[in-house]
Amino acid sequence: MIRAGRPEDASAIAAIWNVIIRETNQTFTTAQKDPATLAVQIAQQPYFVACEGGVLVGFVTWSQFRAGPGYAHTQEHSIHIAEGARGRGLGRALMTRAEAEAKAAGHHSMIAGVAGENAGGAAFHAAIGYREIARLPEVGWKFGHWHDLVLMQKML
Repeated sequence: MIRAGRPEDASAIAAIWNVIIRETNQTFTTAQKDPATLAVQIAQQPYFVACEGGVLVGFVTWSQFRAGPGYAHTQEHSIHIAEGARGRGLGRALMTRAEAEAKAAGHHSMIAGVAGENAGGAAFHAAIGYREIARLPEVGWKFGHWHDLVLMQKML
């Protein structure tokens, strides 16, 4: 089931996100998500969650790609699925909903920032219509070395 995220989902979202922050380079941040801060964010920007058997197993959120009014119609998303729930179409379902909602809100394109070493993330985005538009070498520092960032884009 895909539904709108609610502030009370913050702990479950943080649990998924924090594993990825701690253990992978899928995101270059090292600052873990605080559920209280995340609850406020969920109330202020779009979040959609995937649930199976009443358990939250994935989420997608998006916000403006860069600051300033000229970027108002370009959004950047974050999507994460709990490890045990991957490979069952939840990511595709979340992105379908996110893209439809973003388009209905008047947005023109969606950006994915994918770690250069995250071949699975790049393949996922390519399979749902994103194309690589830029590769930024050595812009992320995590786990003691530099990482490339691949920007992928889909017109809505």
